[in-house]
Amino acid sequence: MNDERVVVYTDGACSKNPGPGGWGAILLFRSFARFVSGFSPDTTNNKMELSAAIGALKALSKTSVELEIHTDSMYLKNGIEEWIPSWRSRGWKTFDKKPVKNRKYWEELDKEAKRHHVQWSWVKGHSSSRYNNFVDWLARDAIVNQKGRDQKGPINEIENFIDQTLL
Repeated sequence: MNDERVVVYTDGACSKNPGPGGWGAILLFRSFARFVSGFSPDTTNNKMELSAAIGALKALSKTSVELEIHTDSMYLKNGIEEWIPSWRSRGWKTFDKKPVKNRKYWEELDKEAKRHHVQWSWVKGHSSSRYNNFVDWLARDAIVNQKGRDQKGPINEIENFIDQTLL
């Protein structure tokens, strides 16, 4: 892990679609980690994927950092990297002149991401990525418990928590 870069993993989940949803994110920086999650009683999976990235960006204490954000959502990755500039230039309309779905989420993500230097990466969901599996667990945990989490500490303590959680 680059000592000057915050590494982030995000995921969203929905029980039924639409239905109750949750999101989770973990932020790793040097020897520290923080994980955050949230719950929404009536949402969609795509809104939760966007909420996870927004939640991660809002959890940062500094206003401008180097970030590497990993997501298993091509909707999120393509939207932030490719679609937003076109939507903006067309007045938040799609190519076929329909209003952009989840516009308020995209606008908030765009605003938060612009404060930082972000590199977006896609990771295969439900694979061997330990952190992706953990943020998936966080998102599902938020649905089950109908509330989010916010915990930070030394990375070894957080990784012990992850190990216990993913057993």
